[in-house]
Amino acid sequence: MAPDYPGFGNSDFPSADAYEYTFDNIATTIDAFLEKKEITRYALMMQDYGAPVGFRIATRHPERVTAIINQNGNAYKEGLGEAWASIRALWDNRNESTEKALLPAFTLEGLKWQYTHGTRDPENVNPDTWHLDYFRMSRPNAHKVNIDLWYDYQNNLTLYPQWHQYLRKHQPPMLIVWGKNDEYFPQSGAEAFKQDVHTIDYIIYDTGHFALEEDGYEIIEKIRAFMAKVGSVK
Repeated sequence: MAPDYPGFGNSDFPSADAYEYTFDNIATTIDAFLEKKEITRYALMMQDYGAPVGFRIATRHPERVTAIINQNGNAYKEGLGEAWASIRALWDNRNESTEKALLPAFTLEGLKWQYTHGTRDPENVNPDTWHLDYFRMSRPNAHKVNIDLWYDYQNNLTLYPQWHQYLRKHQPPMLIVWGKNDEYFPQSGAEAFKQDVHTIDYIIYDTGHFALEEDGYEIIEKIRAFMAKVGSVK
């Protein structure tokens, strides 16, 4: 199951006045979705924003999590790369200037960079990806909502110790499939999980932030093998 977060994909896009775009709220929404579906045992797949959402759910319900599949989903300070420089400036002082500095990320070229940077061959990435993102980023208030989430991301860092404690205590089976050329979450973020998880299926790919775009077929086979090894969710 792959639900879109509020404001993303095909989910509703409530205004920021009606729905506060924070990782706490998104995690609560997805947790409520799982409750409504009466899904009480699950493996979590995390990528990018999926990590702070997923780890919130995992720490609320550790007994429900059967495994974690992690594709460039960070949970360590050493895993925050150079691409966070302008976002860190926003954390330090949110104002018109620091918000304006982030706007190039929402242009067609900026979104294309996020998908193609660090890939072996940009032609391997379907251009529909960044064109669909650009279409959604062109909706009213989309820039503000995404800047709100970037600003809120700093609150994830304060929860890192809690997430590390969860990993150390519960030792969920973990598969890491990580694009090493990701400027948001470089390979150091993948390595950091070894501090807390004893046994990890660990595969690093020579690609960028969205590793599935370039190495999807191989990663899918790794996921199937991993899930067969850890056992089906019952």
